[in-house]
Amino acid sequence: MMVSFMRCYKKSKLAIRFTCALRMVLLLLVMLVLSTTAQADGSIQIKYVSLDAVQEGYELNVDAEIILNPVLEQALEKGVILYFRTKFSLFEPRWYWFDKEVAVSKLRIGLRYSALTRQYRLSRELWSQNFDTLDEALEILSQLRGRPASVDITHELKPGVDYTATLRMWLDLTRLPKPFQIETFGSSEWNLTSKTLEWQTRLPLSTQNLYETGGL
Repeated sequence: MMVSFMRCYKKSKLAIRFTCALRMVLLLLVMLVLSTTAQADGSIQIKYVSLDAVQEGYELNVDAEIILNPVLEQALEKGVILYFRTKFSLFEPRWYWFDKEVAVSKLRIGLRYSALTRQYRLSRELWSQNFDTLDEALEILSQLRGRPASVDITHELKPGVDYTATLRMWLDLTRLPKPFQIETFGSSEWNLTSKTLEWQTRLPLSTQNLYETGGL
């Protein structure tokens, strides 16, 4: 009886180990599928936001992750310019009417591919830069720093007020050529946008982290 019990005990331990290993493999497969799906669909995820008090007013800094799906990559290769927009707003709460937008930061950056030079190019207003790979271009596109994302104060800002801040990044479909605008209507493959972040904040006296991945 003792020998039979030991055999059953050893088989039971082996079964438990096998089950645990199988669960681990299945978990890794699920994570891989989810990651592959995100890559295929494309996404914009805002990871970090800070508001800096500077001599001229306030500056906004944003770190994000932008992933293009195959449809958008093919559009780039065909010569289509993809314009990405970022908008940050501060709203003053008003109990008697709609909240008033008192500060705003808007930025639009174009991403294009040149078949002649085989390079990707980012451009906005008087600034432009070339990149050898799409990953390099997307990395810079995902990082907004200093003056290009400065905050325009539209109304008097008040200390001690809890303002509502919002931030969103998205692919601007209105800047696409007309034929592509028709093609993208109702298409999820072209609907590339981050979630609209919204939180309460007060004006900083120095650099203030507003958001980091994991929550506000």
